[in-house]
Amino acid sequence: MINVNAFSKWTLAGIAAATLVACGGSEPSSSTETQAAAPAAPETIEWKMVTTWPKNFPALGTGAEHLAESITAMSGGRINVKVYAAGELVPALEAFDAVSRGTAQLSHGASYYWKGKVPAAQFFTTVPYGLTAQEMNSWLTQGGGLELWEEVYEPFNVIPLAAGNSGTQMGGWFNKEINSVADLNGLKMRMPGLGGEVLADAGVTVVNMPGSEMFTALQTGTIDATEFVGPYNDLAFGLYKAAKYYYYPGWQEPGSAIETVINKDAFSALPEDLQLIVRAAARQANAEMLDEFTAMNNSALETLINEHGVVLKRFPDDVLAEFRASTDVVMERVAANDPMSQKVYDSMKDFKQKVMKWSDISERAFINARSAE
Repeated sequence: MINVNAFSKWTLAGIAAATLVACGGSEPSSSTETQAAAPAAPETIEWKMVTTWPKNFPALGTGAEHLAESITAMSGGRINVKVYAAGELVPALEAFDAVSRGTAQLSHGASYYWKGKVPAAQFFTTVPYGLTAQEMNSWLTQGGGLELWEEVYEPFNVIPLAAGNSGTQMGGWFNKEINSVADLNGLKMRMPGLGGEVLADAGVTVVNMPGSEMFTALQTGTIDATEFVGPYNDLAFGLYKAAKYYYYPGWQEPGSAIETVINKDAFSALPEDLQLIVRAAARQANAEMLDEFTAMNNSALETLINEHGVVLKRFPDDVLAEFRASTDVVMERVAANDPMSQKVYDSMKDFKQKVMKWSDISERAFINARSAE
């Protein structure tokens, strides 16, 4: 019979000896040799992130913070990202330029804020009556959307990545009821991106301003209406104090992508593993933000209605039809005036036509059946 204890001791001794041989010697090296062989501590790369959001604003502002924290943690501290909210380092609508010129290495915002600089940028946030959040993510990663986005931003020495999504938004806050298309005429409303152009085509006077300014503008009557995101953000912003009527659906932003823009020189200087970490952190932030909005919007909506007396209303069918007709006109016009916009719009439109068929018999059919219970 084999002595188990003796066998174990022999086995452990053999493993230890084999390990020493594999390491190139039978004796431990001297402390001096060990110190000489120790690798130098990696240099910490300091990055600045500028945002278009107020500091710690739910999901959007905190999403920027989470992205920065993820990059820092996943890199083991090799990249340390410090976040500057809108106005702390640069104004909200100068975040893109700050990254382009290297004042900051990252930004966190929405691409439709840059449409005056590069018209095709706005397609990568959202298109009225366009892609849902799930479809938008799929177009970017599977339908060539990200490659087009990189092409659009190439002249500005920046690299874009999706870093969040709000899901379908609300139609906006109004200080009067919208009962017909006639009620749109002369209305002053804050709405960025392609949605704003559609409103203008429908007779609305459109005002573009950072989110940080819209509450005061609405409260003082500088504007008659505004849209921002949805109940979770709008409750935090206190928009119910400035307007009573809250309209849905968010025809103008069916699945709005949030971007992080990276200075290309700074990104190219990173070793490959850190480049992959930055991309992975953005992908994680993209999923986390959509999860947060999905989880929080309904409870925020109930608070708005039950505690603050907000009147929830659906846009009349003729108003939605007017928005839809104006969308077709605007999209064709915007695309025709800029070759890059045409290229991006054609790609997105083609992808939407393909995925809509599946969406109709999957998500739409299921939700309709579920709602019938």
